[in-house]
Amino acid sequence: MSAGRTDAPLAVSVGDPSGIGPEIAITAWQAGDSAGVPPFYLLADPALIKARARQIGANVAIMETLPGQAAHHFPRALPVVPLYARHLDSPGKPNSANAAGTIEAIDRAVADCLAGGAAAVVTCPIAKKPLYDAGFRFPGHTEYLAHLASRHTGAEVTPVMLLAGPELRTVPVTIHIALAEVPKVLTSELIVATGRITAADLESRFGIARPRLAIAGLNPHAGEGGAMGAEDLSIVLPAVEALQAEGIDAVGPLPADTMFHPQARAGYDAALCMYHDQALIPAKTLAFDEAVNVTLGLPFIRTSPDHGTAFDIAGKGIARADSLIAALRLARRLADSGRRTAAA
Repeated sequence: MSAGRTDAPLAVSVGDPSGIGPEIAITAWQAGDSAGVPPFYLLADPALIKARARQIGANVAIMETLPGQAAHHFPRALPVVPLYARHLDSPGKPNSANAAGTIEAIDRAVADCLAGGAAAVVTCPIAKKPLYDAGFRFPGHTEYLAHLASRHTGAEVTPVMLLAGPELRTVPVTIHIALAEVPKVLTSELIVATGRITAADLESRFGIARPRLAIAGLNPHAGEGGAMGAEDLSIVLPAVEALQAEGIDAVGPLPADTMFHPQARAGYDAALCMYHDQALIPAKTLAFDEAVNVTLGLPFIRTSPDHGTAFDIAGKGIARADSLIAALRLARRLADSGRRTAAA
């Protein structure tokens, strides 16, 4: 099973059609070569894409096509690979009736990539509640992609979320769980597995020869020697020592409140954070319109804009495509880097 033919176009899943996914895909295609946008095709309901283009005043040609023909059409038209499911066109009004198409787009993007028809998967944002209302049982995109990878390959997959911006890369060790659950879920083994996957992918896909990992503490001041919680001494520190024993350049636990200023960022290639907001707040603060969500640990490349569905502005023609363009460019770079690594 192939991990994606690297000269193939990128497969873009439309995300929740009631959000800004359709229009940022349209806007990204319009930006074209001047913004360094690589060839891609959009998995979506063509009728919805045409209607959304009219609604936002985008004069674009839309070509229904197959993945293998998308790169040929890309210079002249936005290639759309039709879904079997139809989408209701209701900007700003999420509807569980759209869940089937939303999930189908993700499924087919992954299948195309693993079959060699796409170089990487780029996902537009989804909203969890409409999916949950339709019976979706995964916490989020990341966990569902890991499920698809395991289903296709037969191997267990541990997904790792990386937020990549121009000045900072962060990794949340625990992801879509309530803050109160973090100390119950956090283990040395989970931190080690996350650090191991992060270091491996930074080397193989990002081309960093010996990645440096900064490991944040869970508690304020990294627990202050146990005065503010025992987890940093009993869970985080043993994980750091285990990573070091494997030859990985890791330091910590470090106080999170002093990890993200410019001088500190110069000392590492990625910061491993113990929970969602500890990682995403600095990443989004530094590069809200440019940060990219990358899923590490998968047998294919997946990137995504680092923002949500933005239902409040959907259909108004004001959504910015910067983060999607950054996700497309990074996916292309990672695919090309993987090709060079494989050839070396």
